[in-house]
Parts: sequence; C-alpha cells; structure tokens
Amino acid sequence: MKKKSTLAILILGLFCWSMAKSHDNVMSFDEMSKAFAWDFEKTEIVTQQLSDGMFVMFGVGGNIVASVGEDGTMIVDDQFPQMMPKIEAALGEVGSNKVDYALNTHWHFDHAEGNLTLGKGATTIVSQSNSRSMMLDDHLVNFGPMAYEQKAYPDHALADITFDNSMGIHFNGEKIELMHFGVAHTTGDAAFWFRGSNVIHMGDVFNNSGYPFIDVDNGGRLRGMIEFSQKVYDQIDDKTIVVPGHGAVTDRAKLGRYIEVLTILESRIQTLIDQGKDLDEIIAAKPSSDFDAEFKVPEFVIAIFLNRVYASMTAD
Repeated sequence: MKKKSTLAILILGLFCWSMAKSHDNVMSFDEMSKAFAWDFEKTEIVTQQLSDGMFVMFGVGGNIVASVGEDGTMIVDDQFPQMMPKIEAALGEVGSNKVDYALNTHWHFDHAEGNLTLGKGATTIVSQSNSRSMMLDDHLVNFGPMAYEQKAYPDHALADITFDNSMGIHFNGEKIELMHFGVAHTTGDAAFWFRGSNVIHMGDVFNNSGYPFIDVDNGGRLRGMIEFSQKVYDQIDDKTIVVPGHGAVTDRAKLGRYIEVLTILESRIQTLIDQGKDLDEIIAAKPSSDFDAEFKVPEFVIAIFLNRVYASMTAD
C-alpha cells in the first residue's frame, strides 16, 4: 500500500480546513480527520522488523515501536482508539497476546489516544510527569492557521507510572531507558531507548517527514527541541536505530543533520527578529529556502513552520 506523505496530508488538510472551517480556526475531531485525510477504516498497519523481537508499526498518527518477547509486549505510542483493533492484530502476527505496557512519548492525540482503549484493560501506561499533567485538562493545540481542542483524558487513560527526568525498565531481556531533557516539542516529551536492541523512539521531538511542529501554546520551544535532540545524539552511537515521531526509521547521522539545520534556521530567524522583521517579512525572506527541497517541504507548509518558529522565539 502506498502511503501519503505527512506533508501531502498537511497540504490537503489545510485546503479542506479553509473550505469547511467552523468556530473561527478551531476544528472538531471530524473536521480534523477530514483535513488530515485520516482514514481509520481503510488504513492498515504496516510492520517493519528492526531486530529480534523489535518492530516499528505505521498506521494513522505517530510511529509505534513494539517489543515482543518472553515478558510480554511493550509498545511506545498507541495512535488512536479507532486503530487499536488493527494494532493489536498486527501485534498478534508477531507473537503478542496483549499489550502489557504502553509508553507515551507525549500527550498529543495522534500518539496517545490509544490509551483510551488500552487503559480499560490490563495495560500499564507510562509517561513523563508533565505529559500526564497535560492530559488532565482540555488544551488547544495550535498549528497556526488552524487548531484542535484536545479534550482531557479520562482517568483510565492516564499514566499509571510517571517519571521526571529518567527511569529504567527491564523488560524482554533488556533495559529501556526513559529520558526527558526539558521543554521541546511539548513540556512532557520522552525518548525511550531500548539499550539491548539499540533502538530509540524520540516521538515528535524528531520529525523525519519534514520540518517539526512546535506546540508553542502548550510550552514547546524550538531551542528546547534542538537541545533535547542534541542530548540524545550525544548518548547514542552510529549503530543506533532512530525512530522519529513521523517518517521513516533512520539513524544518528540523520538526527545530526536535523539538529544542524534547525540550529542554522534558529540563527537566521533570530537575526531577522533582531532587525525588527515581523512574521510576514520573515516568511517573505525565505530563511529556509536552501533546505526546503532536502526536507521535501512545499511552500504552503513552510509558512506554517515559520509561524510556529517565530511564535516560539518571541514567546519569552
């Protein structure tokens, strides 16, 4: 099955939003689903094996990492409740009977709302402390030209176990390191490093399908994303399999390039801000033009990325 790229979906989504928006720029879930071309019925789970007992699964929403072995099944991120029957079926095909642990990289709907289903069973949910706190209330996720109001998670979908900066779990014969390095994509991001398999899931701190989204209105910051990514880069090695929140599985070198480009763009945009340029003038200056083809970013999406970068850099 040929999958639409995240960027193509975003372009389609923004077009649909402009044609059918309601309540100013805040979309309902149905509008958001149509905007981002989410098809819960037709989309199948695609599984890629990373090593013995380690898999990455692609569906609707963020990438899922799964560890399946003698101790049971641990997944990182769980997409949407609408996809959970397909996710569980795909896990069954690689030897899983049930999900024992679900680790959330952060609290956004496209990565953690599978909690709504898993939390009703015997699954233990784990997240960074700030992520669980954000799940307690409604929050507006602002993309710039459009937004979505994510509702509070019910009690059964909240994390059973939380950590602040670091924690270790021993499961399926290896240690999983849970790491938080401060504000980044959100205030509660976590990276999960399966040390024995040398696989790390970074959630949306690292986007391998274009430029990243910074949830500025909920505390995210570009500088934090760079620093978080750099701290992960400094710990892993050239053999580490790096799983981004969205996009293809990659390696440390690609993460390094991501850090390099974001750092250059931060510097360029700061220079424009210091010159007194406003958002429209910064977009017109095209500070990312020499990277757009490499990151496969259409012009319409570039404006959204620069909108969130500008908001991040002028927020404090």
